[in-house]
Amino acid sequence: MVWLDSGVIFRRSIRPPYDPSDITPNTNPPGSVPPSTVGPDQLVRPGDPHGLTITGPADTGAGSPPRIIPSAWSGWPAGWWPPVWGGGSNLSSLTDTAWMCIDYNASVLSTMPPYLVGAGTGLSADWINNPDPELYTDWHEFAKQLFFDYQAVGESFVLVTARYATGWPARFHVVPPWTVAITMLGGRRRYLIGDIDVTDAILHIRYSSSVAYPHGTGPLEVGQARLVASQVLAQYVTGVAASGGIPSSILQHPEELSATQAAELQAQWVQARLSTLGEPAVLSGGVTWQATQMNPKDMALIELQQMNDTRICSLLGVPPFLVGVQEEGTSMTYRNVLNVFDQHWRASLRPKAEAVMAALSGWALPRGVSVELNRDAYVEPDPYVRAQTYQILNAIVDPVTGTPVLSVQQIQQAERITNSTPSDDLSGGVLK
Repeated sequence: MVWLDSGVIFRRSIRPPYDPSDITPNTNPPGSVPPSTVGPDQLVRPGDPHGLTITGPADTGAGSPPRIIPSAWSGWPAGWWPPVWGGGSNLSSLTDTAWMCIDYNASVLSTMPPYLVGAGTGLSADWINNPDPELYTDWHEFAKQLFFDYQAVGESFVLVTARYATGWPARFHVVPPWTVAITMLGGRRRYLIGDIDVTDAILHIRYSSSVAYPHGTGPLEVGQARLVASQVLAQYVTGVAASGGIPSSILQHPEELSATQAAELQAQWVQARLSTLGEPAVLSGGVTWQATQMNPKDMALIELQQMNDTRICSLLGVPPFLVGVQEEGTSMTYRNVLNVFDQHWRASLRPKAEAVMAALSGWALPRGVSVELNRDAYVEPDPYVRAQTYQILNAIVDPVTGTPVLSVQQIQQAERITNSTPSDDLSGGVLK
């Protein structure tokens, strides 16, 4: 087995491809430009190539790793975040509905056991149990990362770190998309992590691709407006709740008030409502209250939120009720719930599974051998239907050997009803 230096690639993926000490800042005199609009002036300077902030534990091994946040440059509006360069680094901006849909699909697909098709007895493919034991606990952790990036970013990257003597990949792991730079040279893609060319060691799986565009595109790219709308609606509802759920209204006074008196009356009203939530208001002196906004249900724009969340679910191929999104005029029963699972597999999960597994097979396995996912655990029929199927298959026998298609032992293994307790564990309550 040939091992590659993955440590160098990891370091390159989190730092620039150059030595910061080799950079000479530009000659702009700090006193000749206006103060920075983002961050303290003493931390952000025009032309500063080292403008970043490190948050989190930087010198301990406990907890989450530190985050490197680039500082916005001078003149950037204070209320704006710097642009997000590269896919995958803005996953924190996903709405809860989008994240639940992606996580649901990735979780279901990652728990489908993989198996080899057309493999010989001497084929080395131990990675089907764990592609990289130094990074993953098992196959499921690797597969979930793979399918999560595939949907959320529109592309997944798999980097090989060791090869068998035959040259086929033996150890590999998922690389965050934002660490990989892609360029097109002569119609072919060239991949860099930092300044290291990893073209011959990386698998690029694209959700949707074009020969004229190096990156893959995912469903959330066309659904950006939906995500923005969902975030705005969530912020609006949060603001309504933070204000005590007080609708817009008018306080009418029988006398004409000065600007100062009107402001004082308004402040007293708001303060009284926030400090006595749920209690009735008391007005005197001829002051009356008149609502100018809709009722609390309409204030929350529930129907608009439901419609928007339903569209996000449709973009990601998840039936809305599976992630707690309510659809108007629908009711679920046991029978159509089973049908939804089957439809979810056929229309959404199966295309994703076959596309990703086909790409992985063509990259990591010899021609004629493939790796597939077992869907039975997700869409298997009820026990009565399975029993009837087993009975039919057991009754079909080979006319030459008399062997049934499924034996009783195979049926027991499929249903996990065989006695798998080791004989040396316990016997009669006495440890042997």
